Amino acid sequence: MRKWGLIAALGFSVSFFISGCKVGPDYSPPEVDLPDQWHQTLTDGLYTGEGNLHSWWTSFEDPILNDLISRSREGNLNLKVAAARIEEARAILGFSKSDWFPDVQGLESGQRTRISEGIVETMPPGSDRHDNFFSTGLGVGWELDFWGRIRRSVEASSAGFEASIEDYRDLLVILYADVAANYIDARTFQRRIYLALENIQSQSETLKLTRDRNKAGLAPDLDVSQAELNLARTESSIPVMRIFLIQTLNRLGVLLGTHPSALHEQLSVEGGIPESHANPLLGLPADLMRQRPDLRRAERELAAQTARIGVATADLYPQFSLLGSFTLDATQVKDVFNAGSLAYSLGPSMRWNLFNGGRVRSVIRAEDARAMQSMHFYEQTVLSALEEVENSLVAFAQEQDRLKALERAVTAAKKSVDLVKTLYKTGLTDFQNVLDMERTLFLQQDEMAVSKGSLSLDQVRIYKSLGGGWLEVPRTITASSVDAEGEDDTEN
Repeated sequence: MRKWGLIAALGFSVSFFISGCKVGPDYSPPEVDLPDQWHQTLTDGLYTGEGNLHSWWTSFEDPILNDLISRSREGNLNLKVAAARIEEARAILGFSKSDWFPDVQGLESGQRTRISEGIVETMPPGSDRHDNFFSTGLGVGWELDFWGRIRRSVEASSAGFEASIEDYRDLLVILYADVAANYIDARTFQRRIYLALENIQSQSETLKLTRDRNKAGLAPDLDVSQAELNLARTESSIPVMRIFLIQTLNRLGVLLGTHPSALHEQLSVEGGIPESHANPLLGLPADLMRQRPDLRRAERELAAQTARIGVATADLYPQFSLLGSFTLDATQVKDVFNAGSLAYSLGPSMRWNLFNGGRVRSVIRAEDARAMQSMHFYEQTVLSALEEVENSLVAFAQEQDRLKALERAVTAAKKSVDLVKTLYKTGLTDFQNVLDMERTLFLQQDEMAVSKGSLSLDQVRIYKSLGGGWLEVPRTITASSVDAEGEDDTEN
Protein backbone atom coordinates (compact mmCIF):
# COMPACT_ATOMS: atom_id res chain seq x y z
CA MET A 1 0.00 0.00 0.00
CA ARG A 2 2.87 2.36 0.78
CA LYS A 3 4.31 1.69 -2.68
CA TRP A 4 1.02 2.69 -4.33
CA GLY A 5 0.88 5.89 -2.29
CA LEU A 6 4.36 6.83 -3.44
CA ILE A 7 3.44 6.15 -7.05
CA ALA A 8 0.28 8.26 -6.79
CA ALA A 9 2.25 11.07 -5.14
CA LEU A 10 4.78 10.86 -7.94
CA GLY A 11 2.01 11.17 -10.48
CA PHE A 12 0.62 14.27 -8.78
CA SER A 13 4.12 15.76 -8.62
CA VAL A 14 4.70 15.15 -12.33
CA SER A 15 1.32 16.66 -13.19
CA PHE A 16 2.08 19.70 -11.04
CA PHE A 17 5.55 20.07 -12.54
CA ILE A 18 4.28 20.15 -16.11
CA SER A 19 1.29 22.36 -15.35
CA GLY A 20 3.08 25.40 -16.70
CA CYS A 21 3.28 23.90 -20.21
CA LYS A 22 0.32 24.88 -22.37
CA VAL A 23 0.26 24.82 -26.16
CA GLY A 24 -1.81 27.24 -28.18
CA PRO A 25 -2.06 31.04 -27.89
CA ASP A 26 -2.44 32.72 -24.51
CA TYR A 27 -5.48 34.99 -24.53
CA SER A 28 -5.37 38.70 -23.84
CA PRO A 29 -8.38 41.01 -24.23
CA PRO A 30 -8.32 42.85 -27.56
CA GLU A 31 -7.70 46.57 -27.64
CA VAL A 32 -10.38 48.51 -29.48
CA ASP A 33 -9.93 52.07 -30.67
CA LEU A 34 -12.77 54.11 -29.11
CA PRO A 35 -13.41 57.86 -29.43
CA ASP A 36 -12.59 60.02 -26.43
CA GLN A 37 -16.08 61.51 -26.33
CA TRP A 38 -19.43 61.47 -28.06
CA HIS A 39 -20.12 63.76 -30.98
CA GLN A 40 -20.55 67.17 -29.38
CA THR A 41 -23.71 68.15 -31.26
CA LEU A 42 -25.45 65.02 -29.99
CA THR A 43 -25.02 65.78 -26.31
CA ASP A 44 -26.89 69.11 -26.15
CA GLY A 45 -29.14 69.05 -23.09
CA LEU A 46 -27.37 65.98 -21.69
CA TYR A 47 -24.70 65.84 -19.03
CA THR A 48 -21.65 63.67 -18.60
CA GLY A 49 -21.56 61.49 -15.52
CA GLU A 50 -22.53 58.13 -14.10
CA GLY A 51 -26.28 57.86 -14.41
CA ASN A 52 -28.66 55.57 -12.58
CA LEU A 53 -28.40 52.79 -15.15
CA HIS A 54 -29.27 50.17 -12.56
CA SER A 55 -32.95 51.20 -12.39
CA TRP A 56 -33.31 53.85 -15.06
CA TRP A 57 -37.07 53.27 -15.46
CA THR A 58 -37.71 54.88 -12.06
CA SER A 59 -36.87 58.26 -13.63
CA PHE A 60 -40.33 58.14 -15.29
CA GLU A 61 -41.91 58.09 -11.82
CA ASP A 62 -44.67 55.78 -13.02
CA PRO A 63 -45.70 53.13 -10.46
CA ILE A 64 -47.36 50.98 -13.12
CA LEU A 65 -44.20 50.91 -15.23
CA ASN A 66 -42.16 49.98 -12.15
CA ASP A 67 -44.58 47.14 -11.44
CA LEU A 68 -44.44 45.87 -15.03
CA ILE A 69 -40.63 45.85 -14.99
CA SER A 70 -40.61 43.87 -11.74
CA ARG A 71 -43.13 41.35 -13.02
CA SER A 72 -41.27 40.87 -16.29
CA ARG A 73 -38.12 39.99 -14.38
CA GLU A 74 -39.98 37.22 -12.58
CA GLY A 75 -42.13 35.89 -15.40
CA ASN A 76 -40.41 36.40 -18.76
CA LEU A 77 -39.85 33.02 -20.39
CA ASN A 78 -36.87 34.05 -22.53
CA LEU A 79 -35.15 35.08 -19.31
CA LYS A 80 -35.85 31.65 -17.84
CA VAL A 81 -34.37 30.03 -20.95
CA ALA A 82 -31.22 32.12 -20.49
CA ALA A 83 -31.04 31.09 -16.83
CA ALA A 84 -31.23 27.45 -17.88
CA ARG A 85 -28.39 28.06 -20.35
CA ILE A 86 -26.27 29.34 -17.49
CA GLU A 87 -26.88 26.11 -15.60
CA GLU A 88 -25.96 24.18 -18.74
CA ALA A 89 -22.70 26.14 -19.09
CA ARG A 90 -21.96 25.62 -15.39
CA ALA A 91 -22.39 21.87 -15.84
CA ILE A 92 -20.13 21.86 -18.91
CA LEU A 93 -17.49 23.68 -16.87
CA GLY A 94 -17.75 21.02 -14.17
CA PHE A 95 -17.41 18.34 -16.83
CA SER A 96 -14.20 19.96 -18.15
CA LYS A 97 -12.70 20.32 -14.68
CA SER A 98 -13.33 16.63 -13.96
CA ASP A 99 -10.53 15.73 -16.41
CA TRP A 100 -8.03 17.00 -13.86
CA PHE A 101 -8.74 14.03 -11.63
CA PRO A 102 -8.18 10.28 -12.04
CA ASP A 103 -10.96 8.27 -13.59
CA VAL A 104 -11.70 5.47 -11.12
CA GLN A 105 -14.05 2.64 -12.10
CA GLY A 106 -15.36 -0.26 -10.06
CA LEU A 107 -14.63 -3.64 -11.57
CA GLU A 108 -16.79 -6.65 -10.81
CA SER A 109 -16.87 -9.92 -12.68
CA GLY A 110 -17.78 -13.53 -12.13
CA GLN A 111 -17.85 -16.36 -14.59
CA ARG A 112 -18.16 -20.13 -14.77
CA THR A 113 -16.69 -21.94 -17.76
CA ARG A 114 -17.35 -25.44 -19.08
CA ILE A 115 -14.75 -27.09 -21.30
CA SER A 116 -15.91 -29.29 -24.13
CA GLU A 117 -15.56 -33.07 -23.81
CA GLY A 118 -13.11 -33.18 -26.67
CA ILE A 119 -10.76 -30.82 -24.84
CA VAL A 120 -11.15 -32.70 -21.51
CA GLU A 121 -10.04 -35.94 -23.17
CA THR A 122 -6.71 -34.34 -24.05
CA MET A 123 -6.18 -33.13 -20.50
CA PRO A 124 -4.58 -35.13 -17.64
CA PRO A 125 -6.91 -37.61 -15.93
CA GLY A 126 -9.04 -36.13 -13.18
CA SER A 127 -9.14 -32.65 -14.72
CA ASP A 128 -12.35 -30.76 -14.02
CA ARG A 129 -14.15 -29.57 -17.11
CA HIS A 130 -15.74 -26.76 -15.05
CA ASP A 131 -13.88 -23.67 -13.87
CA ASN A 132 -14.87 -20.62 -11.77
CA PHE A 133 -13.37 -17.13 -11.67
CA PHE A 134 -14.41 -14.21 -9.46
CA SER A 135 -12.87 -10.70 -9.41
CA THR A 136 -13.58 -7.38 -7.72
CA GLY A 137 -11.54 -4.21 -7.58
CA LEU A 138 -10.79 -0.82 -9.13
CA GLY A 139 -9.55 0.36 -12.51
CA VAL A 140 -7.75 3.73 -12.63
CA GLY A 141 -6.90 5.98 -15.56
CA TRP A 142 -5.34 9.40 -15.20
CA GLU A 143 -4.32 11.68 -18.05
CA LEU A 144 -1.28 13.82 -17.29
CA ASP A 145 -1.97 17.29 -18.66
CA PHE A 146 1.45 17.52 -20.29
CA TRP A 147 0.52 20.01 -23.02
CA GLY A 148 -2.30 21.86 -21.27
CA ARG A 149 -5.16 20.26 -23.19
CA ILE A 150 -7.28 19.97 -20.05
CA ARG A 151 -6.39 23.44 -18.84
CA ARG A 152 -7.24 24.96 -22.21
CA SER A 153 -10.53 23.05 -22.17
CA VAL A 154 -11.31 24.48 -18.74
CA GLU A 155 -10.38 27.97 -19.98
CA ALA A 156 -12.85 27.59 -22.85
CA SER A 157 -15.60 26.29 -20.58
CA SER A 158 -14.95 29.02 -18.00
CA ALA A 159 -15.22 31.73 -20.64
CA GLY A 160 -18.35 30.05 -22.02
CA PHE A 161 -19.89 30.06 -18.56
CA GLU A 162 -19.13 33.76 -18.14
CA ALA A 163 -20.51 34.46 -21.63
CA SER A 164 -23.79 32.77 -20.65
CA ILE A 165 -24.08 35.12 -17.67
CA GLU A 166 -23.51 38.13 -19.94
CA ASP A 167 -26.15 36.74 -22.30
CA TYR A 168 -28.60 36.70 -19.39
CA ARG A 169 -27.69 40.27 -18.54
CA ASP A 170 -28.10 41.35 -22.15
CA LEU A 171 -31.58 39.83 -22.18
CA LEU A 172 -32.38 41.89 -19.08
CA VAL A 173 -31.34 45.07 -20.89
CA ILE A 174 -33.48 44.19 -23.90
CA LEU A 175 -36.43 43.02 -21.79
CA TYR A 176 -36.63 46.14 -19.62
CA ALA A 177 -36.36 48.38 -22.68
CA ASP A 178 -39.05 46.38 -24.51
CA VAL A 179 -41.43 46.54 -21.53
CA ALA A 180 -40.93 50.30 -21.16
CA ALA A 181 -41.22 50.91 -24.91
CA ASN A 182 -44.45 48.92 -25.25
CA TYR A 183 -45.91 50.59 -22.17
CA ILE A 184 -45.08 54.04 -23.60
CA ASP A 185 -46.57 53.01 -26.95
CA ALA A 186 -49.76 51.87 -25.21
CA ARG A 187 -50.10 55.16 -23.34
CA THR A 188 -49.37 57.07 -26.54
CA PHE A 189 -52.13 55.25 -28.45
CA GLN A 190 -54.53 55.92 -25.58
CA ARG A 191 -53.68 59.62 -25.70
CA ARG A 192 -54.13 59.74 -29.46
CA ILE A 193 -57.53 58.03 -29.16
CA TYR A 194 -58.54 60.53 -26.46
CA LEU A 195 -57.55 63.48 -28.70
CA ALA A 196 -59.39 61.93 -31.65
CA LEU A 197 -62.55 61.63 -29.56
CA GLU A 198 -62.18 65.28 -28.50
CA ASN A 199 -61.93 66.34 -32.15
CA ILE A 200 -64.90 64.13 -33.04
CA GLN A 201 -66.93 65.98 -30.41
CA SER A 202 -65.85 69.35 -31.82
CA GLN A 203 -66.46 68.31 -35.42
CA SER A 204 -69.89 66.93 -34.48
CA GLU A 205 -70.78 70.35 -33.13
CA THR A 206 -69.57 71.89 -36.38
CA LEU A 207 -71.74 69.46 -38.37
CA LYS A 208 -74.77 70.40 -36.26
CA LEU A 209 -73.99 74.08 -36.88
CA THR A 210 -73.87 73.60 -40.66
CA ARG A 211 -77.10 71.63 -40.67
CA ASP A 212 -78.85 74.35 -38.67
CA ARG A 213 -77.53 77.01 -41.04
CA ASN A 214 -78.55 74.87 -44.03
CA LYS A 215 -82.10 74.58 -42.74
CA ALA A 216 -82.17 78.33 -42.27
CA GLY A 217 -81.00 78.81 -45.85
CA LEU A 218 -77.67 80.31 -44.74
CA ALA A 219 -75.38 77.45 -45.87
CA PRO A 220 -75.40 75.25 -48.98
CA ASP A 221 -75.72 71.47 -48.96
CA LEU A 222 -72.02 71.30 -49.86
CA ASP A 223 -71.05 72.60 -46.39
CA VAL A 224 -73.06 69.83 -44.75
CA SER A 225 -71.47 67.12 -46.95
CA GLN A 226 -67.98 68.45 -46.28
CA ALA A 227 -68.61 68.55 -42.53
CA GLU A 228 -69.87 64.95 -42.66
CA LEU A 229 -66.75 63.95 -44.62
CA ASN A 230 -64.44 65.62 -42.13
CA LEU A 231 -66.14 63.91 -39.16
CA ALA A 232 -66.15 60.46 -40.79
CA ARG A 233 -62.47 60.76 -41.66
CA THR A 234 -61.58 61.51 -38.04
CA GLU A 235 -63.81 58.66 -36.79
CA SER A 236 -62.07 56.23 -39.15
CA SER A 237 -58.71 56.81 -37.45
CA ILE A 238 -59.87 55.39 -34.09
CA PRO A 239 -60.29 51.69 -35.06
CA VAL A 240 -56.75 51.64 -36.48
CA MET A 241 -55.30 53.10 -33.27
CA ARG A 242 -57.33 50.67 -31.17
CA ILE A 243 -55.90 47.76 -33.16
CA PHE A 244 -52.36 48.93 -32.40
CA LEU A 245 -53.28 49.55 -28.76
CA ILE A 246 -54.60 46.01 -28.29
CA GLN A 247 -51.57 44.54 -30.05
CA THR A 248 -49.25 46.53 -27.80
CA LEU A 249 -51.08 45.40 -24.65
CA ASN A 250 -50.92 41.80 -25.90
CA ARG A 251 -47.20 42.15 -26.42
CA LEU A 252 -46.77 43.47 -22.90
CA GLY A 253 -48.62 40.46 -21.51
CA VAL A 254 -46.31 38.06 -23.33
CA LEU A 255 -43.21 39.95 -22.15
CA LEU A 256 -44.43 39.43 -18.59
CA GLY A 257 -44.84 35.70 -19.19
CA THR A 258 -48.65 35.75 -18.99
CA HIS A 259 -51.41 35.32 -21.55
CA PRO A 260 -51.73 38.24 -24.01
CA SER A 261 -54.90 39.80 -22.59
CA ALA A 262 -53.74 39.73 -18.96
CA LEU A 263 -53.05 43.49 -18.82
CA HIS A 264 -56.11 44.77 -20.68
CA GLU A 265 -58.09 45.52 -17.54
CA GLN A 266 -55.18 47.03 -15.60
CA LEU A 267 -54.24 49.38 -18.44
CA SER A 268 -57.76 50.12 -19.69
CA VAL A 269 -57.79 53.62 -18.21
CA GLU A 270 -55.63 56.24 -19.88
CA GLY A 271 -52.70 57.17 -17.66
CA GLY A 272 -50.90 59.77 -19.71
CA ILE A 273 -47.67 59.36 -21.65
CA PRO A 274 -44.78 58.69 -19.22
CA GLU A 275 -42.21 61.47 -19.15
CA SER A 276 -38.77 61.12 -17.62
CA HIS A 277 -38.01 63.82 -15.08
CA ALA A 278 -34.25 63.45 -15.50
CA ASN A 279 -32.30 63.44 -18.74
CA PRO A 280 -29.89 60.51 -19.13
CA LEU A 281 -26.35 61.07 -17.89
CA LEU A 282 -23.73 60.10 -20.43
CA GLY A 283 -20.46 58.43 -19.58
CA LEU A 284 -17.53 58.17 -21.96
CA PRO A 285 -17.53 55.81 -24.96
CA ALA A 286 -14.98 53.63 -23.16
CA ASP A 287 -17.57 52.99 -20.44
CA LEU A 288 -19.55 50.88 -22.89
CA MET A 289 -16.96 48.10 -22.53
CA ARG A 290 -17.93 47.82 -18.87
CA GLN A 291 -21.64 48.60 -19.14
CA ARG A 292 -22.90 46.70 -22.16
CA PRO A 293 -23.38 42.96 -21.60
CA ASP A 294 -23.35 42.18 -25.31
CA LEU A 295 -19.80 43.53 -25.58
CA ARG A 296 -18.73 41.58 -22.51
CA ARG A 297 -20.35 38.45 -23.92
CA ALA A 298 -18.59 38.85 -27.29
CA GLU A 299 -15.25 39.28 -25.49
CA ARG A 300 -15.81 36.12 -23.42
CA GLU A 301 -16.79 34.18 -26.55
CA LEU A 302 -13.53 35.29 -28.15
CA ALA A 303 -11.63 34.10 -25.07
CA ALA A 304 -13.37 30.73 -25.22
CA GLN A 305 -12.59 30.28 -28.89
CA THR A 306 -8.94 31.22 -28.37
CA ALA A 307 -8.62 28.51 -25.71
CA ARG A 308 -10.10 25.93 -28.09
CA ILE A 309 -7.10 26.44 -30.38
CA GLY A 310 -4.91 25.12 -27.57
CA VAL A 311 -7.22 22.13 -27.07
CA ALA A 312 -6.88 21.22 -30.75
CA THR A 313 -3.11 21.89 -30.81
CA ALA A 314 -2.52 19.45 -27.93
CA ASP A 315 -3.53 16.61 -30.24
CA LEU A 316 -0.28 17.13 -32.17
CA TYR A 317 1.68 15.83 -29.20
CA PRO A 318 1.74 12.53 -27.33
CA GLN A 319 -0.80 12.00 -24.59
CA PHE A 320 0.53 10.52 -21.36
CA SER A 321 -1.59 8.67 -18.85
CA LEU A 322 -1.18 6.57 -15.75
CA LEU A 323 -3.18 3.34 -15.98
CA GLY A 324 -3.70 0.81 -13.26
CA SER A 325 -5.97 -1.79 -11.80
CA PHE A 326 -6.26 -3.21 -8.28
CA THR A 327 -8.33 -6.38 -8.03
CA LEU A 328 -9.06 -9.34 -5.77
CA ASP A 329 -9.20 -12.50 -7.87
CA ALA A 330 -10.17 -16.04 -6.79
CA THR A 331 -11.77 -19.19 -8.11
CA GLN A 332 -14.11 -19.43 -5.11
CA VAL A 333 -16.29 -16.61 -3.78
CA LYS A 334 -15.20 -17.34 -0.22
CA ASP A 335 -11.55 -16.75 -1.18
CA VAL A 336 -12.06 -13.38 -2.90
CA PHE A 337 -11.21 -11.25 0.13
CA ASN A 338 -8.22 -13.29 1.25
CA ALA A 339 -4.83 -11.53 1.27
CA GLY A 340 -3.51 -13.88 -1.34
CA SER A 341 -6.20 -12.80 -3.85
CA LEU A 342 -4.66 -9.35 -4.40
CA ALA A 343 -3.56 -8.55 -7.97
CA TYR A 344 -2.57 -5.23 -9.46
CA SER A 345 -1.09 -3.55 -12.49
CA LEU A 346 0.24 0.01 -12.70
CA GLY A 347 2.23 1.86 -15.28
CA PRO A 348 2.44 4.78 -17.67
CA SER A 349 0.79 4.86 -21.06
CA MET A 350 1.50 6.98 -24.12
CA ARG A 351 -0.73 7.55 -27.13
CA TRP A 352 0.58 9.55 -30.07
CA ASN A 353 -1.39 10.06 -33.22
CA LEU A 354 1.54 9.93 -35.64
CA PHE A 355 -0.43 9.98 -38.87
CA ASN A 356 -4.02 10.96 -39.53
CA GLY A 357 -3.96 12.49 -42.98
CA GLY A 358 -3.69 16.07 -41.67
CA ARG A 359 -6.88 15.84 -39.61
CA VAL A 360 -5.42 17.48 -36.48
CA ARG A 361 -3.84 20.38 -38.36
CA SER A 362 -7.08 20.92 -40.24
CA VAL A 363 -8.94 21.10 -36.94
CA ILE A 364 -6.38 23.65 -35.67
CA ARG A 365 -6.84 25.78 -38.78
CA ALA A 366 -10.61 25.60 -38.33
CA GLU A 367 -10.31 26.75 -34.70
CA ASP A 368 -8.00 29.57 -35.79
CA ALA A 369 -10.57 30.67 -38.36
CA ARG A 370 -13.34 30.55 -35.76
CA ALA A 371 -11.21 32.69 -33.44
CA MET A 372 -10.76 35.23 -36.23
CA GLN A 373 -14.52 35.22 -36.77
CA SER A 374 -15.06 35.84 -33.06
CA MET A 375 -12.54 38.68 -33.15
CA HIS A 376 -14.24 40.40 -36.06
CA PHE A 377 -17.65 39.80 -34.49
CA TYR A 378 -16.41 41.45 -31.30
CA GLU A 379 -15.10 44.46 -33.23
CA GLN A 380 -18.38 44.74 -35.15
CA THR A 381 -20.34 44.53 -31.90
CA VAL A 382 -18.33 47.45 -30.51
CA LEU A 383 -18.97 49.56 -33.61
CA SER A 384 -22.67 48.69 -33.55
CA ALA A 385 -22.85 49.72 -29.90
CA LEU A 386 -21.28 53.10 -30.66
CA GLU A 387 -23.67 53.55 -33.57
CA GLU A 388 -26.67 52.67 -31.40
CA VAL A 389 -25.71 55.22 -28.75
CA GLU A 390 -25.10 58.04 -31.22
CA ASN A 391 -28.31 57.28 -33.12
CA SER A 392 -30.33 57.37 -29.90
CA LEU A 393 -28.65 60.64 -28.88
CA VAL A 394 -29.38 62.42 -32.14
CA ALA A 395 -32.98 61.17 -32.12
CA PHE A 396 -33.47 62.48 -28.57
CA ALA A 397 -31.93 65.87 -29.35
CA GLN A 398 -33.94 66.38 -32.56
CA GLU A 399 -37.21 65.11 -31.07
CA GLN A 400 -36.97 67.73 -28.33
CA ASP A 401 -36.88 70.47 -30.96
CA ARG A 402 -39.71 68.84 -32.89
CA LEU A 403 -41.92 68.61 -29.82
CA LYS A 404 -41.42 72.28 -28.99
CA ALA A 405 -42.43 73.25 -32.52
CA LEU A 406 -45.50 71.00 -32.40
CA GLU A 407 -46.60 72.51 -29.08
CA ARG A 408 -46.51 75.94 -30.69
CA ALA A 409 -48.39 74.58 -33.70
CA VAL A 410 -51.16 73.09 -31.53
CA THR A 411 -51.57 76.35 -29.62
CA ALA A 412 -51.88 78.26 -32.89
CA ALA A 413 -54.27 75.69 -34.37
CA LYS A 414 -56.62 75.87 -31.37
CA LYS A 415 -56.75 79.65 -31.60
CA SER A 416 -57.31 79.46 -35.35
CA VAL A 417 -60.24 77.06 -34.99
CA ASP A 418 -61.95 79.36 -32.47
CA LEU A 419 -61.43 82.42 -34.71
CA VAL A 420 -62.52 80.79 -37.96
CA LYS A 421 -65.70 79.40 -36.39
CA THR A 422 -66.62 82.86 -35.15
CA LEU A 423 -66.00 84.33 -38.60
CA TYR A 424 -68.06 81.57 -40.22
CA LYS A 425 -71.00 82.15 -37.93
CA THR A 426 -70.99 85.82 -38.90
CA GLY A 427 -70.65 84.97 -42.58
CA LEU A 428 -67.21 86.57 -42.91
CA THR A 429 -65.33 83.48 -44.11
CA ASP A 430 -65.89 80.39 -46.23
CA PHE A 431 -66.72 77.03 -44.59
CA GLN A 432 -63.68 75.51 -46.29
CA ASN A 433 -61.49 77.45 -43.88
CA VAL A 434 -63.33 75.88 -40.94
CA LEU A 435 -62.72 72.38 -42.35
CA ASP A 436 -59.04 73.11 -42.99
CA MET A 437 -58.46 74.42 -39.48
CA GLU A 438 -60.26 71.50 -37.81
CA ARG A 439 -58.26 68.99 -39.82
CA THR A 440 -55.05 70.84 -39.03
CA LEU A 441 -55.83 70.92 -35.31
CA PHE A 442 -56.46 67.17 -35.21
CA LEU A 443 -53.30 66.38 -37.17
CA GLN A 444 -51.15 68.68 -35.03
CA GLN A 445 -52.52 67.29 -31.76
CA ASP A 446 -52.00 63.75 -32.99
CA GLU A 447 -48.43 64.49 -34.08
CA MET A 448 -47.70 66.17 -30.75
CA ALA A 449 -48.88 63.06 -28.88
CA VAL A 450 -46.71 60.89 -31.12
CA SER A 451 -43.76 63.20 -30.52
CA LYS A 452 -44.18 63.05 -26.73
CA GLY A 453 -44.20 59.28 -26.93
CA SER A 454 -41.18 59.29 -29.26
CA LEU A 455 -39.23 61.51 -26.89
CA SER A 456 -39.83 59.09 -24.02
CA LEU A 457 -38.95 56.17 -26.31
CA ASP A 458 -35.71 57.93 -27.27
CA GLN A 459 -34.78 58.15 -23.60
CA VAL A 460 -35.46 54.43 -23.23
CA ARG A 461 -33.27 53.75 -26.26
CA ILE A 462 -30.44 55.82 -24.75
CA TYR A 463 -30.58 53.80 -21.54
CA LYS A 464 -30.71 50.57 -23.55
CA SER A 465 -27.78 51.56 -25.76
CA LEU A 466 -25.74 52.40 -22.65
CA GLY A 467 -26.44 48.94 -21.22
CA GLY A 468 -28.80 50.05 -18.48
CA GLY A 469 -30.58 47.58 -16.23
CA TRP A 470 -28.33 44.54 -16.34
CA LEU A 471 -27.08 44.85 -12.77
CA GLU A 472 -30.39 43.43 -11.56
CA VAL A 473 -29.33 39.78 -11.80
CA PRO A 474 -30.60 37.12 -9.37
CA ARG A 475 -27.92 35.94 -6.96
CA THR A 476 -28.53 32.33 -7.89
CA ILE A 477 -27.63 33.11 -11.50
CA THR A 478 -24.26 34.73 -10.84
CA ALA A 479 -23.29 32.22 -8.18
CA SER A 480 -19.63 32.43 -9.11
CA SER A 481 -17.14 34.24 -11.26
CA VAL A 482 -14.68 31.81 -12.79
CA ASP A 483 -11.12 32.59 -13.83
CA ALA A 484 -9.11 30.89 -16.54
CA GLU A 485 -8.11 27.99 -14.33
CA GLY A 486 -11.70 27.26 -13.38
CA GLU A 487 -11.45 28.32 -9.72
CA ASP A 488 -14.13 30.45 -8.09
CA ASP A 489 -13.01 34.02 -7.45
CA THR A 490 -16.03 35.30 -5.61
CA GLU A 491 -19.19 34.00 -4.11
CA ASN A 492 -21.86 36.64 -4.57
